[in-house]
Amino acid sequence: MIELVNLTKKFKQVEAVKNLNMYIEKGEIVGLLGPNGAGKSTAISMLSSLVEPTSGDVRFENKSIIKNPASFRRVVGMVPQEIALYTDLTAEENLHFFGRIYNLRGKELKQKMDEVLELIGLSDRRKDVVKKFSGGMKRRLNIGVAMLHDPEIIIMDEPTVGIDPQSRNYILETVKRLNEERQVTVLYTSHYMEEVEYLCDRIYIMDKGNLIASGTKDEIKQILSSERTVSIRTERLNEAFIAELKENPFVSHVTVADKEVIIIVPKEANMFVEITRIADISNVELTSVDIKTPTLEDVFLHLTGRALRD
Repeated sequence: MIELVNLTKKFKQVEAVKNLNMYIEKGEIVGLLGPNGAGKSTAISMLSSLVEPTSGDVRFENKSIIKNPASFRRVVGMVPQEIALYTDLTAEENLHFFGRIYNLRGKELKQKMDEVLELIGLSDRRKDVVKKFSGGMKRRLNIGVAMLHDPEIIIMDEPTVGIDPQSRNYILETVKRLNEERQVTVLYTSHYMEEVEYLCDRIYIMDKGNLIASGTKDEIKQILSSERTVSIRTERLNEAFIAELKENPFVSHVTVADKEVIIIVPKEANMFVEITRIADISNVELTSVDIKTPTLEDVFLHLTGRALRD
């Protein structure tokens, strides 16, 4: 349905996206992941025809979006990372304004507004001024604006940033429902790996402008098939313990969170003895050492050297 072919974008001396090749099939939910500065937003801007690439092409149904963006824009909805609403207007007035931009008029526009407000759960707040909305309600209205013209494709750039868990769950369920009931194709970026695990059929991972991994969730987890993740919990961590782990030749990555340390090691390595030895010389009391099945977060850390939220 959509294909990115050798897509490249340079800003002066900085190559933000480098020969990116991706495809999205009709009816899929595809995740695009990467740490800050990976090139995701630039790639999305080119895909949505907002930014022209330095080289390469974006093709929709085998026709170039770069050469003919108008036909693509009619079938795509964009949910940007930043809230894109007029906060002094009501929810209804915002939808009316953006609906007119989509060339909706009269009864058709009213019907679409009613449908969207029902979809995003804001029918009872349609007359309220948006600046009085919570962050989660604004995010839901942002999605509503993108859905007004019944798009075939919706691009969602971190749509749940900075909102409460209830609103976040509502948005995830809405995305799932749009995909299952209306067969809307979704490109979804997030800093929350559990969202990607829940929603996405396939995943692309970018870092420093490059595509470094792609596949289904299970295929990507197989990248760590020869390694294992070990969770170490302690009564109290200290720098000496963490430094010793980082210097250990078997340990490829170390992540620290509160009283837990996550390390990635070769599957054949017997790390329990090593961990106990390091704890003894570092004066750290262990409370548990658990071997875990590799997660998407572990793979992401292995590939990029950073956690997704870093």
